[in-house]
Amino acid sequence: MTLLEPAARDTMKAATGGYRAPRPAPLDEPLGPFALLRALRKNPVATWTTRHFEDKVVGGTGLLGRVVVISDPAMIKHVLVDNAANYPKGDFQRRVLSSGLGNGLLLADGEQWRGQRRAMAPLFSPRNVASFKAAMATVAADLAARWTRQRDGRTVDISNEMARATLRVLARTVFSDGLTRTTDEFADAVTRYLGAIGQVDPLDVLDAPGWIPRINQLRARPMLGFFEDAVDAMIARRRRQLEAEPGTAPRDLLTLLLEAADPETGAGLSELEVRANIVTFIAAGHETTSNALTWSLYLLSQDPNARTRVEDEVDALLPDGVVGPDTLDKLVQTRAVLDEALRLYPPAATISREAVDFDQIGDMRIKAGTRVFISPWVLHRHKRLWDEPDLFRPERFLPGAKPIDRFAYLPFGAGPRVCIGASFALQEAVTLLATIVRGFRLDLAAGHEVEPVQRVSLRPRDGMPMVMRRRN
Repeated sequence: MTLLEPAARDTMKAATGGYRAPRPAPLDEPLGPFALLRALRKNPVATWTTRHFEDKVVGGTGLLGRVVVISDPAMIKHVLVDNAANYPKGDFQRRVLSSGLGNGLLLADGEQWRGQRRAMAPLFSPRNVASFKAAMATVAADLAARWTRQRDGRTVDISNEMARATLRVLARTVFSDGLTRTTDEFADAVTRYLGAIGQVDPLDVLDAPGWIPRINQLRARPMLGFFEDAVDAMIARRRRQLEAEPGTAPRDLLTLLLEAADPETGAGLSELEVRANIVTFIAAGHETTSNALTWSLYLLSQDPNARTRVEDEVDALLPDGVVGPDTLDKLVQTRAVLDEALRLYPPAATISREAVDFDQIGDMRIKAGTRVFISPWVLHRHKRLWDEPDLFRPERFLPGAKPIDRFAYLPFGAGPRVCIGASFALQEAVTLLATIVRGFRLDLAAGHEVEPVQRVSLRPRDGMPMVMRRRN
């Protein structure tokens, strides 16, 4: 396996047209063990070699033991779908992200995961997700109204703005009584929390015993305490409502978690599972959408042609600036920009699994205990799978474009563990992006250098300062 340090970025326009999205440049050779540990802690997506973006399988033995990195769609399907039972989430990912999330849907495995997934599936049914359209449009309209009252030409950190907007969506939909704390408090806590637990600790890489304190866990403890207090207040408030006036309680995620019973076993969720899933949806759930919107607005600011196409579309379909329930499917240019942003900057940059038993994938033999990595960051920029993969080209995702292999594009994973909230996130993101572009034009602040950094999700280092101007 080859994992590398950050390198220079190329943000120049390509000669053939399109914007070359910034990224850490792949290195020619693998790093030694100590340099690798430093690089993993600083920015894991800067740890790949050129070979990873050219070969469909790269294997080796190093700090993480026997490792295979797969970028072949057929092999990925085998690991994530056909023989998924042999490839559960391994101890490495669980150790890195266990603080506060260990009992939730993101990291649970086996029967614990299956029971939670069955219990929460009703909330994210197509009909239920569609019922959230009006609430999402209201949040988007409120954001546009607030921006309209602000000084034209003002510089704002769009990453912060998107984080607050997506938290407001959560507060109106899956946690419809609110979050018991202000949006700003939650947004700040989520940013610091994911920044803390998202840095790979050398002790986890070296398989050190779990009882040895990790710096990340110590740094995350104050934010985790904030989440526990806020979530416990949400749970207590809803329990009182369910006991006193059960018919008046909203049928949102919180109620569903508290009343959840596995349809196969009848077992409910423990208090730890309820809390962990709420923290998961607040932290990881909103972060996915807010980063997708941040990257989309940035990429549009760098490509005048793509921005014009989206502006023309929203001007025609949103004459009053509001996304109606029947408009979403018509916003094909807007959706294509989001899909392309998710390709270039996938929320989960790395998916890890660990083989339980021996397996044969094509000509490749997988021994028990092998760590199998599928990196959407690598996969989405792989030279054998994409034409000019580093270029921002939303037209890849327009109707009539060249078909994309289902297992070459994994912004939300695939198989049984595909993100349960993917349709929710995409509906929310299209609604917000269309509303923003309809009313405003955003340009990157002069002198700001954009660099993606992996902290659980893939976010811009130092935020995304942009100059906001009204379009009319």
